[in-house]
Amino acid sequence: MAYQSTNPFDGKVIQTFEATTDAQLETAMASAASCFKTWRHILFPERARIAAKAAAIMHARIDDFAKPITLEMGKLIEESRGEVKLSADIISYYAKNAENFLKAEKLNPDSGEAMVENTPIGVLFGVEPWNFPYYQLARFAAPNIMAGNVVLVKHAEIVPQCAALFEKLWQEAGAPAGVYTNLRITHDQVSRVIDDPRVMGVALTGGVDAGRIVARRAGQNMKKSTMELGGNDAFIILDDADIDKTVKWAVWARMNNNGQCCIAGKRFIAVEAVADEFLAKFKTALSALKPGDP
Repeated sequence: MAYQSTNPFDGKVIQTFEATTDAQLETAMASAASCFKTWRHILFPERARIAAKAAAIMHARIDDFAKPITLEMGKLIEESRGEVKLSADIISYYAKNAENFLKAEKLNPDSGEAMVENTPIGVLFGVEPWNFPYYQLARFAAPNIMAGNVVLVKHAEIVPQCAALFEKLWQEAGAPAGVYTNLRITHDQVSRVIDDPRVMGVALTGGVDAGRIVARRAGQNMKKSTMELGGNDAFIILDDADIDKTVKWAVWARMNNNGQCCIAGKRFIAVEAVADEFLAKFKTALSALKPGDP
């Protein structure tokens, strides 16, 4: 499995990365497991300090983070900048709020005493897609790291620069080795990670076929898993719609992020009274789009 940056605009290979060897994978998992033993006891203010610094770094170097997105997956540069800002905001949000979200809750049973307490569970493994190279990582990593877990991440093979840069971000912010680890691993190695008893949970964002494989493997190991898979979202136009306004948003719904969005409008359903007008104006709007260097 080749981890390779290829510019989708001109097809040129930018950089090829070495895959993670079995020995390197074992070292990474051992480091993560060892790190968890201490990270789980780090108090929220210290975790928040590191996460807040990571967010601040992203905000301060927006273009440094945005350019690899555009070069590797072809997102318009302004949309790439927007993703960097959003990802930084997500990390900042959990830095500010995780302690409150996870605080113990005292219950009031009819007899005795009871409370709900949240505790970290260990090393978590994420398999993430290429369409939002930082956003997907931030929403998986930030809440779990703030909760006291540590994460191993296999990112998509076509965005290795983004994957490496996000790992470096946490290192620069002061996170101990093992808190966030980027893995360039094969499908067989993915199964090995899921099988490993040091890994306590699995998260995947991607296609249904990959989801079936990962979910089945996690189930065989009786491990918690979350699957965010593709959709077939409907954009519905009723007879009272402002068609010009609707067309504007329909183009955005289909073409935002170059159309590579899990919740993009993929089916357009219009009542007969407005179908012809919508279709004509929608086709005109789409035909006006011009491909170019993002």
